[in-house]
Formats: sequence, structure tokens, C-alpha cells
Amino acid sequence: MGLMKTLLLTDEEVRGILSMRELIDAVEEAFREKALGRVQMPPKLYMFYDCGDLRLMPCHMPSLKVSSVKIVNSHPGNRERGLPTVMATILLIDPETGFPKAIMGGTWITAMRTGAAGAIAAKYLARKDSRVAAFIGAGTQAKTQLMGLLEVMESLREIRVFDIRLEAERRFIEFFEENYADRCSILAAGSAEEAVVGADIVVTTTPSRKPIVMSRWISDGVHLNCIGADAPGKQELDPDILKKASKIVVDDLEQAVHGGEVNVPISQGILRREDIYAEIGEIVAGLKNGRERSEEITVFSSTGLAIQDAVAANLAYRRAVEKNVGSCLKLVY
Repeated sequence: MGLMKTLLLTDEEVRGILSMRELIDAVEEAFREKALGRVQMPPKLYMFYDCGDLRLMPCHMPSLKVSSVKIVNSHPGNRERGLPTVMATILLIDPETGFPKAIMGGTWITAMRTGAAGAIAAKYLARKDSRVAAFIGAGTQAKTQLMGLLEVMESLREIRVFDIRLEAERRFIEFFEENYADRCSILAAGSAEEAVVGADIVVTTTPSRKPIVMSRWISDGVHLNCIGADAPGKQELDPDILKKASKIVVDDLEQAVHGGEVNVPISQGILRREDIYAEIGEIVAGLKNGRERSEEITVFSSTGLAIQDAVAANLAYRRAVEKNVGSCLKLVY
């Protein structure tokens, strides 16, 4: 690629070189490094607009020699504008020199690394014999959650999906049929309740600010991956689910308290910080146990961490260099 040149990768190029299997392994390593205290990750910085928000996410992982900064938005109204709800750009930095090794589209990385996080949570928290997974929300993030889940849960036999946007639901089903029809069956549910009742794993990927999955629908032994609540005021679960859960697991305690699935119940005094059992990295690193009994209700709240972006961007960079993908620009003279 040439000395002292910055690699430029489009989102489409990144999409062609990242595999979910490799990414799950990379994100799992990042979670472990965090739990062992070997990362620098300042708090996510938010800037709020009338129609959405912008986030700045820096980190450094010294043991992996990886550092990056991501800028990412969330604008739910973008669907009507013909734009993605989430768009991101990642700057990959050489920590020894500060040189910008790569600038790349981060939209697909954001979706994929979040799918990898959901897969890792299910690996440690869901029942090994889980057969039915329900997806509430059917956008891009639901697809990558599906990709990740099917990498780690070989027992799944039925996928259920519900979205208030019928077109999104249709595209999700088409994606499933093109890629996973030989793995299990799929059902378009008529309501969120129909999707959730009897499911072993529930995945929520909506921008909701009020509960859309109710406690009375949840049976013992269910695992829930809560992906949509990633900013203050967002929530997807009936707080009673959190109150009766055996284990509430988050990716980062401070981020979760202020912007994860637990943020609203904690702000309302329904839940306490002390009710959060662990960060997922602590379970990955063996510092705390994952699922211990089949009847446990477990919840994972994903807010998205800069370390996930860093290892994903580094993986994309390495694969791009190997495959001679992308273009180079001499930014620094």
C-alpha cells in the first residue's frame, strides 16, 4: 500500500472483506481486554440534533497495538430521506506515531460489530438448546444480529420477525431466505407478542422510547439481546422484565446506565446500578459466570463500544492490505 500513505476504504469495500465469524472472535478478544483493564476508552461523547444525534468514540488497546476514532450518527427519520439511519466513519491510527493508517466507511462495521456482540452475549447467556429466536425490528441491525446468532447457536430451528414497517419485514425475510433457508424456518409474526411468546431468544433492534416487549410475554429461561436502546431516553423492554431477570449484563456499565436498556428504569428509581450483574467482558474473561441454570431469565444491553470499532477496523485494514482492496492517499507530507 506504500509507506506513509493512508488507506481509504468505502463502506462497500469493507462489506466485501469482513466475515462475521472473524469479527465475533475479534470482538470477544476486545471484551476480554476491557475486563482485564487493558484498554483506554474515554466516555462516548454525544451531540444532539432536533432529528437525531452524533457520537464520537475514541479508544486505544495497547496490547493489540490498535487505536481508532469513530464518528457515528443516529437519525431515525433518514429512512424517508433515502439515507441509512446510522452512518459512520472510522479513522484507524498507528498508536506508535499517530499516523492515520486508514479512513474507512464505518456504517457496515457498526452493524457487524454490534451483531458480533449480540452473538457473544447469546453464546454465554442463552440456553444451549435454544430453538426459537424472535426479532423485534427488522432493519439492517436485525440482519447482522441474525448473522451473528446463527454463527453461535446451532440449535436454532425457527426465526420469528415483527416490524411495524412491513417493507423492512419483507426485506428481512428475503435476506433470511437467500442465506439461511437451509438452516431453519422463518415466520412473519402478526404482532410483537406473537413473535415473543414461546421464544427462547428475543432480539430487539428498534429506536423505541417506550416498552415494546412486555413482561407477561416472557417465560423462564429466555435470553434477551437489547440492541436498540443506545442513547438516553431509549428503552425497548417492560421494566418488569429487568426486575425479574436473574442476570442483567451490559457492555459497559457507565454507558449502559446513561444510555442503555437500563437507563430509563434507573432514572425512574425502578432499577438500581447494583442490579446490573456484570459487563459481558467479565464473563468472557471468566471473572464472572454466564448462564448457570436453564430457568434463568438473562438480559444483555448493548450500547456499542469504541473497542469493537477498533478491532473491526483493524481487521478490515489487514484484510484490505492482504487482498489489495481500497485506494491510497498521501494525507501527511
